[in-house]
Amino acid sequence: NITKQGHVTLPDSLVLEIFLRLPHDAVLRAGLTCRQWLAVSRDEFLWRALFYSYYRIPRSVPRHPAAVSWYREFRRLFDCIPCVEVQTLREHSDQVLHLAFSHRGHRFSSCSKDCTVKLWDTERHDGNISLVHSSSMRQFNWGYTQFSQFNADDTLLLVSGVYLGPHHSSSGEIAVISLENYTLLSRVRNKPYDVFGCWLNETHLISGNLHWIGNMTSCSVLWLNKAFQDVESENVNVVKRLFKIQNINASTIRTVMVAHCRRHDTPDLLLDYEAQSQARRQKGQQQQNHQPLLFDLGTSGSEEEEEEEEHRKKVGPRELAIETHVAKVMGRAHTKAPDSSLIEPTEPGEGEDKTYLLFTTGSLTYSPHQIGIKRIKPDQMTTSGPVLGEERSSDEFFDSLDHVIDIHGHIIGMGLSPDHRYLYVNSRAWPAGCVISDPMSPPPIAEEIDLHVIDLKSLREERRSLRAHRAFTPNDECFFIFLDVSRDFVASGAEDKHGYIWDRHYNICLARLAHDDVVNSVAFSPADQELLLSASDDSTIKVWRSPRMLRLSQAPARPTRPRGLLSSWLSRGKNSSSASSVNGKP
Repeated sequence: NITKQGHVTLPDSLVLEIFLRLPHDAVLRAGLTCRQWLAVSRDEFLWRALFYSYYRIPRSVPRHPAAVSWYREFRRLFDCIPCVEVQTLREHSDQVLHLAFSHRGHRFSSCSKDCTVKLWDTERHDGNISLVHSSSMRQFNWGYTQFSQFNADDTLLLVSGVYLGPHHSSSGEIAVISLENYTLLSRVRNKPYDVFGCWLNETHLISGNLHWIGNMTSCSVLWLNKAFQDVESENVNVVKRLFKIQNINASTIRTVMVAHCRRHDTPDLLLDYEAQSQARRQKGQQQQNHQPLLFDLGTSGSEEEEEEEEHRKKVGPRELAIETHVAKVMGRAHTKAPDSSLIEPTEPGEGEDKTYLLFTTGSLTYSPHQIGIKRIKPDQMTTSGPVLGEERSSDEFFDSLDHVIDIHGHIIGMGLSPDHRYLYVNSRAWPAGCVISDPMSPPPIAEEIDLHVIDLKSLREERRSLRAHRAFTPNDECFFIFLDVSRDFVASGAEDKHGYIWDRHYNICLARLAHDDVVNSVAFSPADQELLLSASDDSTIKVWRSPRMLRLSQAPARPTRPRGLLSSWLSRGKNSSSASSVNGKP
């Protein structure tokens, strides 16, 4: 084609064919040449092809249902990932083990081997994060703090720790701290310590206890505890037994968490998130004025542990096999039958809201390889009623699990999606077809970490596992790698000195976040998923923001035209030293 000025122009179809053979950054630069090329550079067919090739997504995977165009979807995955390091917090003096945001996103807490729990402010005008409070738990004979969680209205903080004691000690404690004046409200024993503990609602938390009844057979008891006592309610129970569950083959219940599963009419990951998160923010109830009274439900239990260890003396494999057989027979005879109606998956639009207690457990070996699910009924939500729960006959000594999901590997982390519809599970797989003959010798575990996705509505594993992160410790040294889930992304730590971010819809790894040692925990801000924190054995907490948010924070105060994907690419290239794309590109 020849223009009036005598210039030769290429047909749009030929320009499009050329652009299809260029990388995305070259297409954007070419679009600045003239109006014709600019129009072709925004072609939806072009960006569909660029999207699938750049992110290496199978063409069978559809575009996200909330996306309005292929160009904007490409830009979202490129420009809105919190992969630029903007701040490093060095106030901890030892390994940082866990991070937790408040529900509003205005605060977060951190736990560390330095035995402190620290609170941080995320709402400073300059955009930097600052320390607002630090509490040491050494005075309570804690070795370190390992986990924390804000209650639903962000007025109380649950802090879980590990007692100082002999190497084989498994005892820990949960403390509740008021966020109004940072006073300690209560302490509750927690055994084993990797039960961690969690909130059931604004005022009640769940802890664990463990009783060995043989060399490899034990009983886990899960307790509901009031976070504090009001003067007006001194005669009301502060604890109530929730469940009593038999463990075989040296397994125990660990890593408890609560999922409030609402009725979902669609399997989409996004459609009802905004409405639910807004409802959750508006739900907060006014806390009644109360006079805090400290209560301690048990000491460290070191003498009891020594007695148990003495009782669980070394015996031969034949005796252990007999014990396991007897435990199974006794368990079948004295376990309350599950109520199938409590856990049955429901069809879309049917059923009711359900509250599930989730935890890791096992049946073949001591390493956690199963997800146990137990429904908590409405009448179990408070400590009113008998301390030991409803009366039961001798034939119903133990509670049964409502549902069990086998992961076929060592579970090292779990996290819920914001709407509690999906459970994400970090695990290190066992060899295919392996047979466990000795419960004390579990199979070797893979260095690759698999990230499973479980739909809590259908109670089935969905899609293929996500994979990119790695771990290297053997079974007996394996430790927890905390993960977190936002509206669009899922992130996890790893032992390979990096954190990782995946897109939930496309199941692709988008970024690696560098540290100098093992990354133990990551946390998205619930108020802004373009803000991510990572905690490491290098004793630091790193703050990561998206290129888009970083650009907005550095923009002048006067209104300016939004910068496009080209300028984003140029800016992101300057920051590639702190975080890298998994595709090996800027």
